[in-house]
Amino acid sequence: MLTNFKNHISNTFPALKGKKILIACSGGLDSVVLSRLFKELNYDISLAHCNFSLRGKESDEDEKFVILLADKLSIPIFNKKFNTKAYKIKHKLSTQVAARQLRYQWFEEVCTEHSFDYLATAHHLDDDLETFLINLSRGTGLRGLIGIPLINDKIIRPFLNFPRADILQYAKEKNSSWREDSSNQTSDYLRNKLRIEVIPRLKEVDHNLLNGFHQTQKYLNESMALVNDYMALIKNLVVDETEDGFEIDVLKLQDLPNTNALLYELLAPFGFTAWDDISDLLTAQSGKQIFSESHRILKNRKSLLLVENSFVHNEETYTIKESDTGIDTPINLKIEQVDKTSDYTPSIVYLDLQKLNFPLQLRKWREGDSFYPFGMKGKKKLSKFFKDEKLSLVAKEKTWVLTSGNHIVWIVGMRSDHRFKVENQTKKILKITVL
Repeated sequence: MLTNFKNHISNTFPALKGKKILIACSGGLDSVVLSRLFKELNYDISLAHCNFSLRGKESDEDEKFVILLADKLSIPIFNKKFNTKAYKIKHKLSTQVAARQLRYQWFEEVCTEHSFDYLATAHHLDDDLETFLINLSRGTGLRGLIGIPLINDKIIRPFLNFPRADILQYAKEKNSSWREDSSNQTSDYLRNKLRIEVIPRLKEVDHNLLNGFHQTQKYLNESMALVNDYMALIKNLVVDETEDGFEIDVLKLQDLPNTNALLYELLAPFGFTAWDDISDLLTAQSGKQIFSESHRILKNRKSLLLVENSFVHNEETYTIKESDTGIDTPINLKIEQVDKTSDYTPSIVYLDLQKLNFPLQLRKWREGDSFYPFGMKGKKKLSKFFKDEKLSLVAKEKTWVLTSGNHIVWIVGMRSDHRFKVENQTKKILKITVL
């Protein structure tokens, strides 16, 4: 297997030579063999082991085993113990999802802090078949059938083309030892049930199952490459980049054939699963939105806006004293007294200092807020002002207002209130600039 592995690495991962590789090592058969093969080929490797504290003494013994393995191979090791159950409860996740999030977050931290170029995991061809069957049973498209990617940014899976039987044979030939995870022997999880009960029966029916599956994956990846090329053209037609994500032109999208399939391909990389609801967004009222774990998609007039879920509505109020020359939280403002006004821009406001009651307050806009827009007659609700300005829900969520007492002085970066404007008789002028 060493020769096959060496050729595979040289052909598929030529950039690895001379790079720092962090190997995710559980202590099980696959990751132990992967570590030994890379060591035999003189790659610059280190091990990373997660103790999820889910199997008591067994988890601790796994950790000790990997530490000893690193010592035998004379390579560095990083190990960390997690309170997976507490994390699972706090974030309302399944045990498997919680463990996955914890390990990949930590792997990323280790790679960044210690300048690793790649993270290698020991997923093999049998794992890929399990993933294929899981996705198939749940309902999926072409992207889901492809299964585990061979390369995903800096994460590599060198064993993905190798069946577990080859890995096991190599370990036995080398008299290697490894740890067995007792939780893998139960059928409590769908993946375990497939591995223990279903796939062995399929192999009985067709002894060439894995080879046929490997060939199928090759064809599916080639088909996916064609889809990606086509989607690049579609994106140029219907998608515009925004500051926060991107915007899909609904009317242009609906003019194209296979609208729902195109929408799926545009949004699938962002973790969405409620495809029927997303399809309904095309004809929904403005303001309706659907969330994935990392993003949200929302209807805004004749567009769909994709943004990250990083936005948190800030209910805090920030104080600005008369002596302040600027603030940097929650936004950057420069505050100064000037002798005269100059060019007016949305990011600059000039105010009559003597009309202001300090301290000023900076807060998010609220339903029911109203002001007297500069350059207009009469009072106007902010909700109506935003509608007239055609602000999206995302833009409204990010809008701050500056107040003096109970009065709005400035919709920051947009429009001031004429009650605080500079006039001929103004003696002191306050200039505020958004940086």
